[in-house]
Amino acid sequence: MTPEATARSRRPGRPAGDGAPTRDLVLAAARRALTDHGYTGASVRRIATAAGVDPGMIRHWFGDKAGLFRAAMEPAVDPDRMLAGVLDGDPGTLGRRLLRRLLEEWDGAGAHSPMIILVRSAVSHDESTALLRTFVGEQILGRLSGVLDGPDAALRSSLVGSQLIGLAMARCIVRVEPLASAPADQVVAAVAPTLQRYLTGPIDGEIAGR
Repeated sequence: MTPEATARSRRPGRPAGDGAPTRDLVLAAARRALTDHGYTGASVRRIATAAGVDPGMIRHWFGDKAGLFRAAMEPAVDPDRMLAGVLDGDPGTLGRRLLRRLLEEWDGAGAHSPMIILVRSAVSHDESTALLRTFVGEQILGRLSGVLDGPDAALRSSLVGSQLIGLAMARCIVRVEPLASAPADQVVAAVAPTLQRYLTGPIDGEIAGR
């Protein structure tokens, strides 16, 4: 029996099981739908069908699509895990460490990376924009600012963020070639020096021209 037929055969409001595994199936289906269709196209009915549950259970568990979206994204984005070991060590190689870790994250999960889903959805969905701003601004850039010296630490971190979001869009979402298929080592070699300049190099035109 197909997932669509299975979902139709169940009584409204009754999932395959009431425990965490079924809820996890819904969250996994939501991440796939958000990857493939973006926030607008990832309907509750589509997600319910893919997970084999009645749409009423999604409303029961998450309230609405916005609640499902938050649940699908927030637990999957773990900044402690993502940045483990990155902020420690020589500040002069911080840009390289940060970029390599993010490329491992993006390339390993592909389009299903929570950060990539957030970047894609942020284009057309205000709540996605807010979640992306919170995650990048507070969880990544805020932590970067904390290890940088000087009054311009926040500006430096935001410049890094602009580079990373643009790279994620070009490499993983729009898939601009040959960047999309370039080996991670090549991307690190090309982009990390720019990140490092934002982090520790001159960013003021007058200073840079001296």
